[in-house]
Amino acid sequence: MRDNVIVILPSLDPDFRLNLVVDGCLAQGFKEIVIVNDGSDEAHSEPFKTAGEKPGVTVLTHETNKGKGRALKTAMNWILENRKNALGVVTVDGDNQHHPEDIAACAEAMIERKISILGCRDFSEPQVPWKSKAGNNITKFVFRAFCGIKISDTQTGLRAFPMEVLPMLCETEGERFEFETNMLLEMHSKNVPFGEVKIRTIYEDKENSTSHFHPFRDSFKIYKIIFKYIFSSIASTVIDLVLFFILNLIFSKTVTEGFTLFGHSFASGWLVVFLATAGARIVSSFMNYKVNKHIVFKSDANHTMLKYYILAVIQLSVSATLVYLISHIFGEGSILRTLCKVVVDTALFFISFRVQKAWVFKK
Repeated sequence: MRDNVIVILPSLDPDFRLNLVVDGCLAQGFKEIVIVNDGSDEAHSEPFKTAGEKPGVTVLTHETNKGKGRALKTAMNWILENRKNALGVVTVDGDNQHHPEDIAACAEAMIERKISILGCRDFSEPQVPWKSKAGNNITKFVFRAFCGIKISDTQTGLRAFPMEVLPMLCETEGERFEFETNMLLEMHSKNVPFGEVKIRTIYEDKENSTSHFHPFRDSFKIYKIIFKYIFSSIASTVIDLVLFFILNLIFSKTVTEGFTLFGHSFASGWLVVFLATAGARIVSSFMNYKVNKHIVFKSDANHTMLKYYILAVIQLSVSATLVYLISHIFGEGSILRTLCKVVVDTALFFISFRVQKAWVFKK
């Protein structure tokens, strides 16, 4: 069955290892390989020429470097147009870090399970370069905390996709390394299932010096939606905390009695906290909504304001109640209440991101 799965191999300035990968895939029974020359210079043209002479190998060329994400999309679009009857594709890196048997195992798992498959390495092994280990650990935490996605290897380039997933991936944002992260987020948001297959952990070069990944530039692109969300939240939080502190002082002096509602008594302290929280949140939330809609999530979905404020009301109620309960136990001072609010709202921050991305601003 794997002979109807097409290997996609994006490459920039390759060495002899490109053809080791090609030969390994052909030996495993793959009949077609699509290589994308992503703007390599003339000094690195020979590996492409050698590969292109082999049966079943197609070489597509970008005249200038456009990034790994664009190279993957170029290959996927070509396959959708020219190989409509294929069962799926498997993406492979050209540095010989994926064992041919693991490539075949991912393709077979995709066919048998009829879902997308990630070939996942063990990053605890000693041969893993520090920047790969650190990058994967950070991304694993971000995926789990912000997006609710549990993945053991977020950086793997060995991935198998059924044909029906390709149109969605071709429309996914990202031109460079961030595309590999974005495709996982997109599949998660669209409820497209994917699984994992354990693969060998191979690093021929201890420092991974042949990698074209730039830690700062490419990490920013990978995490930029989260960075923007954090900055938006920090700005609104500063406004929220300042207004909360001021309003808490005002209401503490003006609200001296509790009240009864539907037979339940509420202490004046709870009312003070609720009013201060509500007043501060009304101002900060409107600013936060505008920034998140137009800058962070870039959403054109309908009824986003209604959804946002449903979430805001729930979040406000939870925040006010928890702040009151905690401050009631440890003390009633304005400074202590404000510190309690920082702790509570930090926890709600992670939850809110996931709800906004998955529901409020879902495209």
